[in-house]
Amino acid sequence: MIFGIAGLDPAMHPLMPNEVPAKQEDVRVIPAHDNDLSSSMFVLGLTGSLGMGKSTTARFFAEAGVPVHDADAVVHRLYEGEAVRAIEAAFPGTADGGTVDRGKLAARVLSNPTALKQLEDIVHPLVQAAERRLIAEAEARGEKVAVLDIPLLFETGGDRRVDAIVVVTAPPDVQRSRVLERPGMTIERLESILARQMPDAEKRRRADFVVDTSQGFESARAQVRAILDAVATMAKRRT
Repeated sequence: MIFGIAGLDPAMHPLMPNEVPAKQEDVRVIPAHDNDLSSSMFVLGLTGSLGMGKSTTARFFAEAGVPVHDADAVVHRLYEGEAVRAIEAAFPGTADGGTVDRGKLAARVLSNPTALKQLEDIVHPLVQAAERRLIAEAEARGEKVAVLDIPLLFETGGDRRVDAIVVVTAPPDVQRSRVLERPGMTIERLESILARQMPDAEKRRRADFVVDTSQGFESARAQVRAILDAVATMAKRRT
């Protein structure tokens, strides 16, 4: 599945994307290791824990001309369009005025694994279809690289759909400071969210590239370009 892990805090679960955009953090990109040569379009998976600066890193890839599939943004659009009818049918009273009320939906599904699985079965095919469309359109245009921005990439098996992985990270004190600036966030809530995720150290261990977001924008842009240069000589490993 794209989505999973019942009982996640609605601030972090992919099916409950945040209403308030995250703050744009400073970013520095560090390559981790190489691979072999490929001639096909290269698909990068981009992921990172809450407050690490993943959205800013995705923006830098987009600024470099790379197509970016933003799974959170797709879910937002689905909750305002294509998925509304099916979600309201499955969970009556969770839609209002043609839009899914994320708070009402969260209350219905996040503590109920069966209901969450039902929601995933509705949304999962639609998000994957959007992902496939982006890849197909990018390949048709002759793009060399595309990015899949997926919050729980490792936790949900999304790493098997990409050729290399960029993990976004930051020192724990920086991460905590950023997250606690968000409305309604507390230390207890942050710790609860992080306890349900793969540890940052393990994500970095599995990464092909590590993005340290504790430095400046200009360095970030230059190093995103370095990642794009590096993947030009790496082999595609999708199955």
